[in-house]
Amino acid sequence: PIAVMIDNHKQAWPQAGLNDAYLVYEIIVEGGETRLMALFKGVTVDKIGPVRSSRHYFLDYAMENDAIYAHFGWSPQAQRDITKFSINNINGITESESTFWRVKDKYAPHNAVTSTDALLKVAKAKGYSTKSTKESVLNYVTDEVNLEEGQGAISVTIPHSTLQTVKYEYDEDNQMYKRYARKKAQTDWDTGNSIATKNIIITFCDNYTMADTEDKGRQELKNIGTFDGYYITNGKAIKIKCIKSSRNIQTVYQDLDGNEIEVNDGNTWINICPTNAKVVIEAPVVEGIDN
Repeated sequence: PIAVMIDNHKQAWPQAGLNDAYLVYEIIVEGGETRLMALFKGVTVDKIGPVRSSRHYFLDYAMENDAIYAHFGWSPQAQRDITKFSINNINGITESESTFWRVKDKYAPHNAVTSTDALLKVAKAKGYSTKSTKESVLNYVTDEVNLEEGQGAISVTIPHSTLQTVKYEYDEDNQMYKRYARKKAQTDWDTGNSIATKNIIITFCDNYTMADTEDKGRQELKNIGTFDGYYITNGKAIKIKCIKSSRNIQTVYQDLDGNEIEVNDGNTWINICPTNAKVVIEAPVVEGIDN
């Protein structure tokens, strides 16, 4: 897999390549913004971005997916941990314009893009392995997962912060969730198609502002342990437990009976939000019944 840090500032919208990613993580960064990390495997994507800098806790999820990690710059903590964990990384600041390039229809720093071919070319030149034998973090199954015992979930609202609230609306015809952020529909940069996902996972774990010499409001994430969450697909949601025993060990997602959840084939967004986030999951309105 290739993991790419994606800018999620409103001036970076719309983004490119998110619908081609099989997995996208969304986590808080400084100022109440979120940043995305999109993972690609076995696909050719000609435009991915805008690409932004690394934050150290995203590395936990790059490692558990055994991914080559692409970013454009880094925080001091991320730079330290990339070295500490010997992460195969590609930093846009030190690469040529044939690997990361700036486009003219957005302004810096929200306009650096890359492609899977460009990243793989650099990875091979650096001697990085471009194949992985590691099993997927998620337990994908071929039979359709319908969460028969779950609660209705045609709309899911996730407040990551007072600035960034995400909403997913279920499209029953396509059995996908369309994504909105700050009350705006999310679309692809080039095609204009809706950003959509088959699966949504929510993990509740807290973040806090670090005390560092740069005083830029950078965040730390308390993501080691067992945390509450939800798995949402096909218009239904169930409560789950999200278990991560160390930074480079894969997260295990279990139902409340302790069984690893089965996940529908298709792409997945993992939204990591504060424990006190007032997530709202709405069921369909049934005529004649008070909801």
